[in-house]
This record gives sequence, structure tokens and C-alpha cells, in this order.
Amino acid sequence: MHTRLSLRKRIGLEIQRKFQRDLIKEHPLYQLFWECTLRCNLRCRHCGSDCTAVPDTPDMPVEDFLGVLDRIATKYNPHDVFIIVTGGEPLMRADLEQCGRAFYERGFPWGIVTNGLALTKQRFQGLLQAGLRSVAISLDGLKDNHNWMRGVEQSFDSVDRALDMLVAEKSIIFDVVTCVTEKNIGQLPALRRYLIGKGVRLWRLLTVFPVGRGATDPMLRLSPQRFRELLDFIKLTRQQGHIRASYGCEGFLGNYEFDVRDHAFFCKAGITVGSVLIDGSISACSSIRSNYHQGNIYTDDFIDVWEQKFAPFRNRQWARTGECADCKMWRYCNGNGLHLRDDQGRLLQCNLHELEKE
Repeated sequence: MHTRLSLRKRIGLEIQRKFQRDLIKEHPLYQLFWECTLRCNLRCRHCGSDCTAVPDTPDMPVEDFLGVLDRIATKYNPHDVFIIVTGGEPLMRADLEQCGRAFYERGFPWGIVTNGLALTKQRFQGLLQAGLRSVAISLDGLKDNHNWMRGVEQSFDSVDRALDMLVAEKSIIFDVVTCVTEKNIGQLPALRRYLIGKGVRLWRLLTVFPVGRGATDPMLRLSPQRFRELLDFIKLTRQQGHIRASYGCEGFLGNYEFDVRDHAFFCKAGITVGSVLIDGSISACSSIRSNYHQGNIYTDDFIDVWEQKFAPFRNRQWARTGECADCKMWRYCNGNGLHLRDDQGRLLQCNLHELEKE
């Protein structure tokens, strides 16, 4: 039973719990997401943000976000705050290199989350010259499965070329991000061989949570049995040591903790992770939307919001309802990742309970 923790796991979780309490109290800002655009050049089946080629909301002017960074620099050392540029697809912005250079000149390290479709050699070199330090690139299987998921025929070939560039460039850190579904889970061993052959060292595997398009397509969601298969696959891959695989920050996993990630589950949204969304909303992880916003850069001071608000993220007793009310794992879980809750705070999915299903 995954809810019956081994003594070794319980000791490890108790140690981490103390560390988490201290971090919540201090809430240092370590990562800041910037949702720079809602434009996208793909038509992904699992997209949770309904991005389109021509969205209703225009790109945020970089000057508006730079004002936030200048304010942050009055409180924090810029070198300690990592900027993660996301979207939509960041490469849809023709001025992304200029944006990155402005971050770099202010002392903020930065990286991007990309689907790789527009990551040409010329753009990659321009981004490196602008101070790019990390890339998370999506790959959801070999050619047939990836293109099925992403909705564009040339998507896999673009990622394949991008991986060659990323592997060859030693100045940055990158990882491959894979959304695991009922359709592609059987291809994971072959995908592992492909990535190892390419020279990829870091591989992050995620599951699709029930938001947006991912809530209605049965091919995107793993059955409980398949979910256990995924975690066992990650555990074995880590033991083999040829590529550093890890499960994403989707939720608490009971006795799988420490076996499928470098650290046990801890939702850092609003604790060390903040975000500025496309409309100026100040939030935590960019996957958390709507009712969890804490302010807006056009009406509020970012540092004041970060220091004085974010109570729903730093004290989560409000989430101890429903199936969480009497759960013995609350001590280590604190209600799961907040991206797995709806606008009313109701839990959409509990990974631990999925593991307990026959």
C-alpha cells in the first residue's frame, strides 16, 4: 500500500517537512515565470491555456515586465532570481532576444520553455548571445506520437534538430519534457533509447491534469494501472543511470517519494515561485489560473504583493476539505499541487488515491 510509508521514507519526509516550514516562513523569490505571449504555432491536444495563433490578448510589452524586474532588484539579488519565459510559445515573439538581453543586462539569469518548432540555428545563436541559460523543450514520443499530440506534421523533426543543437552547446542546461498519455506510454522504452542516443541527460515526465483540453480526451489520461507503470519506469530508469529521469511536481506519491524525483513532493508555488501572467496578473506557478491571482502589476507593487499576500499558497489549511479532510498524508502533501484545484478550491485529482485504486 502506497499510503503505508516505510520507516526510511517517513524519516526522509519529516526532515524535508522541517525544511519546507522554514522556506514557507522566509518565502524567498527564486523563480519568476513571465507569460510573455499567448500566441502559439502548434495545436496541442492537451493544452490547458487555449493558446492560438492569434489570441484575443496581445503580447505584454517587455517594458512593463522590466519594471517588475527593476522593483525586484531593490529587494533581491538579481542573480538569485531565475526568469523563466513561457507562453504560448515564447519564440513567437520576434523581440525575444531583445527581451533576454534586457534581463541579462540587469543581472537576471533566464531560460525558456519551448516546443522547439521555431528554434532554428540562427535564433538559438541569437538567444545564447542574449544570455540564455536554460531550455525546457517538449517531446511527447517518437515521430508518430509526438506529431499526433502536437498537431503539426513537422514538429518532431524540429525537436530532433533542436536537440542536436542543445546537446552540442555546453553553456546551458536543458531538459526534455514528456507528457505521458495512454497513447504514448508503451513507447517510453524506445523514447528513452532515442534520448540516450542523442546525448540527452535530463528527462522530465509529466501526466496530463484535468484542465482545458486535457479534461475531456480519454486518450490523454492514464489509468491507475498505467500511472503505476509510469512511476515504476521512472524508478528503473533512474536506477540504470543512463539518463536522469524524474516525475514532475504533480503531487504527493507516497512510497514512490525520493525514488522518482530528486526530492520529495513540495509545491513551491507562491513560496519560492511567482509569475507575471499575460494580463499583468501576479500569481504563483503559471499553471495556476483565475481565482488564485494576488494582484496585478498595472495596479499593485510586485514586492508588496509578494511579501504581504500569497496567504492561500503559504497557509493551505483552507484546502483541507473533501477527500483531504481526514487524509493521513496531509502532513506531507498539504493538499497537492495547487494547479490540481479548480477556482473554488476543489481538488481535481489526487495522485496518491490514484495509486491506491485497483
